[in-house]
Amino acid sequence: MMKNKPAPKVIVIPAKEESAQELEKKKNLRVAAYCRVSTNSEEQLNSYENQKAYYTEKIMTNPDWTMVDVFADEGKTGTSACKRKDFLRMIRQCRQGKIDMILAKSVSRFARNTVDTLNYTRELRSLGIPVIFEEQNINSIHPESEFLITIHGAFAQSESEDTSSRVRWGIQQSMRTGKANIQFKTLLGYKKGPDGEMVIEPEQAETVKLIYEMYLSGKTLRSIKESLEARGLRNAAGTTEWTTSNLRTILSDEKYCGDVLRQKTFIRDCISKQVVKNTGQRPKYLIQNHHDAIIPREQFDAVQFEMARRRAQTDRSRKSVPTGTGKYSGKYALSGLLFCGECGTAYRRVVWTQHGEKRAVWRCTSRLDYGKKYCKDSPTLDEEPLQQAVLAAINASMSDHGILTAQLTDAMEQELAPIPGESMSLGDIDRAIAELGKQFDHLLLEASGAGDAEEYAERFRAISTAMEELKRRKANIQNIRQEQEQVTRRVQAAVSVLDGLSAELTQWDDNVVYQMLEKVTVLSREMIRVTLRNGVEIEQTVEQPKRRKSG
Repeated sequence: MMKNKPAPKVIVIPAKEESAQELEKKKNLRVAAYCRVSTNSEEQLNSYENQKAYYTEKIMTNPDWTMVDVFADEGKTGTSACKRKDFLRMIRQCRQGKIDMILAKSVSRFARNTVDTLNYTRELRSLGIPVIFEEQNINSIHPESEFLITIHGAFAQSESEDTSSRVRWGIQQSMRTGKANIQFKTLLGYKKGPDGEMVIEPEQAETVKLIYEMYLSGKTLRSIKESLEARGLRNAAGTTEWTTSNLRTILSDEKYCGDVLRQKTFIRDCISKQVVKNTGQRPKYLIQNHHDAIIPREQFDAVQFEMARRRAQTDRSRKSVPTGTGKYSGKYALSGLLFCGECGTAYRRVVWTQHGEKRAVWRCTSRLDYGKKYCKDSPTLDEEPLQQAVLAAINASMSDHGILTAQLTDAMEQELAPIPGESMSLGDIDRAIAELGKQFDHLLLEASGAGDAEEYAERFRAISTAMEELKRRKANIQNIRQEQEQVTRRVQAAVSVLDGLSAELTQWDDNVVYQMLEKVTVLSREMIRVTLRNGVEIEQTVEQPKRRKSG
């Protein structure tokens, strides 16, 4: 049998009366305010000034408060606290114990990033510092306020994302209509005209032309840099100090041939503001013939091909085994073009001294760096006989310009011949896809009014399959056409070089030879294979001195 439990006894502990010191401290509460506007527009700046005036008045007229400061950021994003200098200054003073309370108009004015809002209000709560959000009537010192702050912070962040989406849509619409925002400060050769259009700046344009000409003649970016600085030519910033990265940008900028490519980069999201290179994640918009060109389109295309060619040369000289790092060098025409037939590594020019006599020779990089470990039998070639052999091969291909030009034209026509097995043009495919789209929409309307849509499934599947097949054929045609265009530009470049030369080359000229050659392969001490840019291959004997043994 259970004993009767005694009745619960409740003891009331009276509230502690505030001491005089605590009351005095409360009367002298050190108060700060934070306000922010996100743009520099005149209307927003007026609001910014109004906020500062409002909080100054509010704090100064309260006898129990002491003004610390009105912290304010103008024209700053609310999605990232790291860009708001006054906000961070306010947080530092809170950590230093200089602020007792913060006033803010709303959660969205404090921050538009939910994570930042919670992190900072939690830190301030741990320091005993409340943030009063006036519009929402929230005091962050209370733990239960976190839920309300999270809700309002999420709304603020969503609003930023919606704004970002609208801005992005507006920018994409401007891209589709052919509008472009040009950064003239970093663009050599152009200036902003009275109506905002791109106007050629003659003196700077000559520098751009010189850069393109030097690059096509075989010079490296470093040698072009040194040449420009020696001549005292100025870059877009107005200085005479050039960089190879700046030159690479100039050589690859489509604006110099009159076009503008939009959306080369994009911002990943409105929170991180991270700028990402567009490698296919988003569409790009090429606006052709947007303005007057400084560089002819054919010359611009030739430079892009040459840049790809040099990259390929560098890649070819890098082997899976450690046979040298190899890189393009424009000092000699054969640098990066002369390769070992045994191991595939690039040859390198070296100067040997023998019996007090200096001797320029070309040697497999692998043999130079690692002996016979990776390449056992590659020969050493004296420079002068090697050059004569290359000239002989070039002259043999140039013996009749008319015949060679006809051969090149035939090659071009073969490359541009109709695609085997493809009877439809791109226009035919687009029209067929559009017609199938209409059929799909009509069938969708028909199926929506039917009681059982299962019977329409096979018809939907047939239309979708047909559309996918047409899209695949379209992509295939576009890929082949792109390859054809590259071959056409390559052949045209070869014809252009040939037309500019005399019937025979009698002296070695690094610039001319470089423009003619695609590759030279060392087959043996007495034989090389010369591949010209037009695709012609010639095996040529090398008359090496008999008194010198092979390396």
